[in-house]
Amino acid sequence: MAGNPAEPLEQDPVRVPVIAEELAVGTRVVDTGRGVRIHKSVVEQPVTIDERLGREEVEVRHVPVDRIVAPDEAPANRYEGDTLVVPVLEEVLVVERRVRIKEELHITRIRREEHHQESVVLKAEQVSVERFDESGTPPMK
Repeated sequence: MAGNPAEPLEQDPVRVPVIAEELAVGTRVVDTGRGVRIHKSVVEQPVTIDERLGREEVEVRHVPVDRIVAPDEAPANRYEGDTLVVPVLEEVLVVERRVRIKEELHITRIRREEHHQESVVLKAEQVSVERFDESGTPPMK
C-alpha cells in the first residue's frame, strides 16, 4: 500500500497562522521647557461723582395718655397727617371694693294689748318733821 499512487496518503492537516497586531496607547509628562509669567498692573484714575442723596429720619415722641378703656375698645394704629400713632397698651389689675346687699331685714312694729294682773309690794318712805321752839314745846301739827 505504500507504493500505490492511486491511493491517497494520509497527511497532516495544514495549519495557517492568523496574526493580529495590538496597539498600546499611553501618555507621559514631557518637560517642554519654560513656564508662563504674567505681569498685571492697576491704573488708578480719579472720577468725580455728583449725585443727590435722600435720607429720612424718624422722630419718636412719648405722649402720656393714662386712660382706661374696655378690652374690646383698645384703639388700633392710626395716622394723624404724616404721623403714625401707635397706642402702647398695658393690662393693669384693678382691685375694687364694692358693697353688695346680701339681704334686708324688714321690721314692722305691731302694737297689741293684753290684760295683766299681779300683786306687787311697793315701798314708800314717810317723813315727819318735828320742831321745838326755845321754850321746848313741840310745834303744832
